[in-house]
Amino acid sequence: MPGYAEIASHFRRQIADGELAPGNKMLSYADTAKKFGVNRTTVIRAYDILKSEGLIVSVPGKGTIVAERPNVVISGVDRIDRLNRTGRRYAPGEDSTGHRVMRRSVMDADVCQALNVEPGDEVVIRIRTFRQNGRPTSIGVSVYPPRTTAEVPELAEEGRMERYFGDIYTERTGRQVVEGQRTGHARQASQDEIDALQLDVPAQMAVAVLVTSVTFHDDSGPLAYWEDVYAPGERVPMS
Repeated sequence: MPGYAEIASHFRRQIADGELAPGNKMLSYADTAKKFGVNRTTVIRAYDILKSEGLIVSVPGKGTIVAERPNVVISGVDRIDRLNRTGRRYAPGEDSTGHRVMRRSVMDADVCQALNVEPGDEVVIRIRTFRQNGRPTSIGVSVYPPRTTAEVPELAEEGRMERYFGDIYTERTGRQVVEGQRTGHARQASQDEIDALQLDVPAQMAVAVLVTSVTFHDDSGPLAYWEDVYAPGERVPMS
Protein backbone atom coordinates (compact mmCIF):
# COMPACT_ATOMS: atom_id res chain seq x y z
CA MET A 1 0.00 0.00 0.00
CA PRO A 2 1.27 3.50 -0.74
CA GLY A 3 2.21 5.78 2.13
CA TYR A 4 0.92 9.30 2.67
CA ALA A 5 3.98 10.81 0.94
CA GLU A 6 3.33 8.73 -2.20
CA ILE A 7 -0.32 9.76 -2.26
CA ALA A 8 0.68 13.42 -1.89
CA SER A 9 3.18 12.98 -4.72
CA HIS A 10 0.47 11.49 -6.96
CA PHE A 11 -1.82 14.49 -6.55
CA ARG A 12 1.07 16.95 -6.66
CA ARG A 13 2.02 15.64 -10.10
CA GLN A 14 -1.58 15.79 -11.31
CA ILE A 15 -1.76 19.45 -10.27
CA ALA A 16 1.56 20.25 -11.94
CA ASP A 17 0.44 18.46 -15.12
CA GLY A 18 -2.89 20.28 -15.20
CA GLU A 19 -4.94 17.10 -14.78
CA LEU A 20 -6.26 18.80 -11.65
CA ALA A 21 -6.87 22.46 -12.49
CA PRO A 22 -7.44 25.38 -10.10
CA GLY A 23 -10.91 25.13 -8.60
CA ASN A 24 -11.28 21.40 -9.26
CA LYS A 25 -12.68 19.44 -6.35
CA MET A 26 -10.42 16.84 -4.77
CA LEU A 27 -11.69 13.38 -3.93
CA SER A 28 -13.12 13.04 -0.45
CA TYR A 29 -11.05 11.38 2.25
CA ALA A 30 -13.21 8.28 1.99
CA ASP A 31 -12.97 8.04 -1.80
CA THR A 32 -9.22 8.61 -1.78
CA ALA A 33 -8.76 5.98 0.92
CA LYS A 34 -10.76 3.51 -1.18
CA LYS A 35 -8.83 4.39 -4.36
CA PHE A 36 -5.43 3.74 -2.79
CA GLY A 37 -6.46 1.01 -0.36
CA VAL A 38 -5.36 2.94 2.72
CA ASN A 39 -6.98 4.23 5.87
CA ARG A 40 -8.49 7.69 6.37
CA THR A 41 -5.60 8.85 8.57
CA THR A 42 -3.10 8.25 5.75
CA VAL A 43 -5.22 10.33 3.37
CA ILE A 44 -5.55 13.17 5.88
CA ARG A 45 -1.76 13.29 6.27
CA ALA A 46 -1.31 13.38 2.49
CA TYR A 47 -3.84 16.20 2.08
CA ASP A 48 -2.27 18.14 4.96
CA ILE A 49 1.06 18.09 3.10
CA LEU A 50 -0.57 19.47 -0.04
CA LYS A 51 -2.33 22.15 2.00
CA SER A 52 0.94 23.19 3.64
CA GLU A 53 2.44 23.55 0.13
CA GLY A 54 -0.40 25.82 -0.96
CA LEU A 55 -1.63 23.36 -3.59
CA ILE A 56 -5.08 22.63 -2.16
CA VAL A 57 -7.41 24.41 0.24
CA SER A 58 -10.48 23.52 2.28
CA VAL A 59 -13.54 25.63 1.42
CA PRO A 60 -16.67 25.51 3.61
CA GLY A 61 -19.53 23.99 1.66
CA LYS A 62 -17.28 22.82 -1.17
CA GLY A 63 -14.83 20.47 0.47
CA THR A 64 -11.19 20.38 -0.60
CA ILE A 65 -10.31 22.02 -3.93
CA VAL A 66 -7.19 22.82 -5.91
CA ALA A 67 -5.97 26.31 -5.01
CA GLU A 68 -6.77 29.06 -7.50
CA ARG A 69 -3.09 29.89 -7.68
CA PRO A 70 -1.16 26.70 -6.98
CA ASN A 71 2.26 27.91 -5.93
CA VAL A 72 4.17 25.67 -8.32
CA VAL A 73 6.52 26.94 -11.00
CA ILE A 74 8.30 24.14 -12.81
CA SER A 75 11.57 24.14 -14.71
CA GLY A 76 12.23 23.40 -18.36
CA VAL A 77 13.33 19.87 -17.46
CA ASP A 78 10.05 19.26 -15.64
CA ARG A 79 8.17 20.54 -18.68
CA ILE A 80 9.84 17.84 -20.78
CA ASP A 81 8.68 15.20 -18.31
CA ARG A 82 5.15 16.65 -18.33
CA LEU A 83 5.08 16.71 -22.13
CA ASN A 84 6.14 13.06 -22.24
CA ARG A 85 3.50 12.07 -19.68
CA THR A 86 0.54 14.09 -20.93
CA GLY A 87 1.36 15.35 -24.42
CA ARG A 88 0.66 18.89 -23.21
CA ARG A 89 3.22 21.68 -23.34
CA TYR A 90 1.36 23.95 -20.93
CA ALA A 91 -0.76 23.47 -17.83
CA PRO A 92 -4.16 25.21 -17.61
CA GLY A 93 -3.65 28.98 -17.42
CA GLU A 94 0.01 28.72 -18.43
CA ASP A 95 1.57 30.20 -21.57
CA SER A 96 4.80 31.81 -22.72
CA THR A 97 5.61 35.12 -24.39
CA GLY A 98 8.59 37.18 -25.47
CA HIS A 99 10.17 34.42 -27.53
CA ARG A 100 13.56 35.49 -28.86
CA VAL A 101 16.18 33.58 -30.83
CA MET A 102 19.65 35.02 -31.37
CA ARG A 103 23.20 34.15 -32.29
CA ARG A 104 25.69 35.59 -29.84
CA SER A 105 29.31 35.28 -28.81
CA VAL A 106 29.22 33.61 -25.42
CA MET A 107 31.32 35.19 -22.66
CA ASP A 108 29.75 33.77 -19.50
CA ALA A 109 32.35 31.55 -17.84
CA ASP A 110 29.79 29.10 -16.43
CA VAL A 111 28.13 28.61 -19.81
CA CYS A 112 31.50 28.21 -21.57
CA GLN A 113 32.52 25.55 -19.07
CA ALA A 114 29.17 23.75 -19.29
CA LEU A 115 29.23 23.61 -23.10
CA ASN A 116 32.99 23.13 -23.44
CA VAL A 117 33.35 26.17 -25.71
CA GLU A 118 35.83 29.04 -25.70
CA PRO A 119 34.88 32.60 -24.70
CA GLY A 120 33.82 34.41 -27.85
CA ASP A 121 32.52 31.28 -29.62
CA GLU A 122 29.14 31.74 -31.29
CA VAL A 123 26.11 29.98 -29.83
CA VAL A 124 22.37 30.07 -30.34
CA ILE A 125 20.34 31.45 -27.43
CA ARG A 126 16.59 31.01 -27.03
CA ILE A 127 14.69 33.06 -24.41
CA ARG A 128 11.02 33.09 -23.37
CA THR A 129 8.96 34.21 -20.39
CA PHE A 130 6.51 31.77 -18.81
CA ARG A 131 3.28 33.08 -17.32
CA GLN A 132 0.49 31.73 -15.15
CA ASN A 133 -2.87 33.40 -15.74
CA GLY A 134 -1.08 36.35 -17.32
CA ARG A 135 1.42 36.75 -14.47
CA PRO A 136 5.12 36.24 -15.34
CA THR A 137 6.59 33.48 -13.17
CA SER A 138 9.90 32.53 -14.77
CA ILE A 139 12.26 33.08 -17.68
CA GLY A 140 13.61 30.16 -19.67
CA VAL A 141 17.01 30.48 -21.35
CA SER A 142 18.54 27.74 -23.48
CA VAL A 143 21.98 27.88 -25.09
CA TYR A 144 23.14 25.59 -27.90
CA PRO A 145 26.67 25.15 -29.29
CA PRO A 146 27.33 24.71 -33.05
CA ARG A 147 27.48 20.90 -32.86
CA THR A 148 23.86 20.83 -31.69
CA THR A 149 22.45 23.37 -34.14
CA ALA A 150 24.23 21.56 -36.98
CA GLU A 151 21.96 18.56 -36.30
CA VAL A 152 18.89 20.55 -35.23
CA PRO A 153 18.99 23.77 -37.31
CA GLU A 154 15.43 24.57 -36.24
CA LEU A 155 16.91 25.80 -32.97
CA ALA A 156 18.28 28.86 -34.79
CA GLU A 157 14.92 29.73 -36.36
CA GLU A 158 12.41 32.20 -34.95
CA GLY A 159 9.32 30.85 -33.23
CA ARG A 160 8.59 28.17 -30.68
CA MET A 161 10.07 24.72 -30.91
CA GLU A 162 7.17 22.30 -31.23
CA ARG A 163 9.22 19.38 -29.92
CA TYR A 164 11.97 18.75 -27.39
CA PHE A 165 15.30 19.24 -29.14
CA GLY A 166 16.68 16.02 -27.63
CA ASP A 167 14.09 13.85 -29.36
CA ILE A 168 14.90 15.43 -32.72
CA TYR A 169 18.64 15.08 -32.12
CA THR A 170 18.32 11.39 -31.21
CA GLU A 171 16.18 10.66 -34.28
CA ARG A 172 18.78 12.22 -36.58
CA THR A 173 21.96 10.96 -34.97
CA GLY A 174 20.97 7.80 -33.13
CA ARG A 175 22.71 9.17 -30.02
CA GLN A 176 20.84 9.36 -26.72
CA VAL A 177 20.53 12.73 -24.98
CA VAL A 178 21.00 12.66 -21.21
CA GLU A 179 20.27 15.47 -18.77
CA GLY A 180 22.83 16.23 -16.11
CA GLN A 181 22.32 17.22 -12.50
CA ARG A 182 20.08 20.23 -12.05
CA THR A 183 21.57 22.78 -9.65
CA GLY A 184 20.30 26.03 -8.17
CA HIS A 185 21.74 29.24 -6.86
CA ALA A 186 20.65 32.78 -6.04
CA ARG A 187 21.99 35.88 -7.75
CA GLN A 188 21.05 39.44 -8.55
CA ALA A 189 18.56 39.86 -11.40
CA SER A 190 19.56 41.82 -14.48
CA GLN A 191 17.44 44.73 -15.63
CA ASP A 192 16.22 42.67 -18.59
CA GLU A 193 15.02 39.99 -16.16
CA ILE A 194 13.32 42.56 -13.93
CA ASP A 195 11.50 43.93 -16.98
CA ALA A 196 10.50 40.49 -18.29
CA LEU A 197 9.14 39.44 -14.89
CA GLN A 198 7.35 42.79 -14.58
CA LEU A 199 8.77 43.47 -11.13
CA ASP A 200 7.75 46.82 -9.71
CA VAL A 201 10.93 47.89 -7.93
CA PRO A 202 12.74 51.24 -7.62
CA ALA A 203 15.44 51.94 -10.17
CA GLN A 204 18.87 50.54 -9.26
CA MET A 205 17.38 48.38 -6.51
CA ALA A 206 19.00 44.94 -6.21
CA VAL A 207 16.57 42.04 -6.68
CA ALA A 208 17.52 38.48 -5.76
CA VAL A 209 16.25 35.64 -7.96
CA LEU A 210 16.54 31.88 -7.83
CA VAL A 211 18.22 30.30 -10.84
CA THR A 212 18.32 26.61 -11.73
CA SER A 213 20.48 25.19 -14.50
CA VAL A 214 21.15 21.89 -16.21
CA THR A 215 23.39 20.67 -19.02
CA PHE A 216 22.41 18.05 -21.60
CA HIS A 217 24.94 15.62 -23.07
CA ASP A 218 25.40 12.76 -25.46
CA ASP A 219 28.35 10.36 -25.47
CA SER A 220 30.44 12.92 -27.38
CA GLY A 221 29.99 15.87 -25.02
CA PRO A 222 27.62 18.71 -24.03
CA LEU A 223 24.69 19.64 -26.26
CA ALA A 224 22.76 22.32 -24.42
CA TYR A 225 22.72 24.48 -21.33
CA TRP A 226 19.31 25.42 -19.89
CA GLU A 227 18.66 28.01 -17.23
CA ASP A 228 15.42 29.00 -15.49
CA VAL A 229 15.12 32.31 -13.64
CA TYR A 230 12.20 32.48 -11.19
CA ALA A 231 10.32 35.55 -10.03
CA PRO A 232 10.82 36.40 -6.33
CA GLY A 233 8.33 34.64 -4.09
CA GLU A 234 7.71 31.67 -6.39
CA ARG A 235 8.12 28.16 -5.05
CA VAL A 236 9.95 25.65 -7.22
CA PRO A 237 9.65 21.86 -6.75
CA MET A 238 13.15 20.37 -6.65
CA SER A 239 13.72 16.79 -7.78
